[in-house]
Amino acid sequence: MSFTELKKAVWEANLELFKAGLVVLTWGNVSGIDHQEGVVAIKPSGVAYEKMGPEDMVLVDLEGKVISGYLRPSSDTPTHLEIYRAFPKIAGIAHTHSLFASAFAQAKREIPCLGTTHADAFWGAIPLTRPLTPEEVEEGYEKNTGKVIVERFQELDPLAVPAVLVARHGPFTWGCSPREAVRHSFILEKVAEMAWVTLSLRPDCPSLVKYILDKHHRRRHGPGAYYGQRRSDNHD
Repeated sequence: MSFTELKKAVWEANLELFKAGLVVLTWGNVSGIDHQEGVVAIKPSGVAYEKMGPEDMVLVDLEGKVISGYLRPSSDTPTHLEIYRAFPKIAGIAHTHSLFASAFAQAKREIPCLGTTHADAFWGAIPLTRPLTPEEVEEGYEKNTGKVIVERFQELDPLAVPAVLVARHGPFTWGCSPREAVRHSFILEKVAEMAWVTLSLRPDCPSLVKYILDKHHRRRHGPGAYYGQRRSDNHD
């Protein structure tokens, strides 16, 4: 993928995030990476979604140095870079302050897997990071936000659970492309809303039993997946 194509893909993903109602004003961002070149494209800081074009996306290297672009990259760029360095199989990251997912993050509560809709996309609860220390906030805040995300996934598979809640902050999601990262943000917000309503109806609702969780996740993901159509299928 050329850098022009990468910037276009990231711009389109940012617009999808906005059109889906997952961000308001400029509260959020999407990035994408060319792993071979070690280059990340990301939304510029504080620029309205409806006023951006592909040419406005900023290219940075994995150390955060601007390679191309006349605008400042998102202030969350160091967070994205920490995630990319730790999770080399992902190629897109989205960050929002969507209502229900952010409410769980602010309450410092993981989003439990209460039903099969959640299990289809996420293999278990959406994890919550620990709060940052005063020192981590004072020096290198955004970089340390990325570090606590990576720390939380030391014993988790980021491909099986492509989302996290940063305590008192909000959600980050990722995927094999910028567009998939946005799709995971959309699903995350929906399952957070479902969890909110479910827990309102039944505060003691238990998590989905593991054998159903496993079945629903594996039928969509992995070598034994059978949900949907194979690309080679003839639909004529």
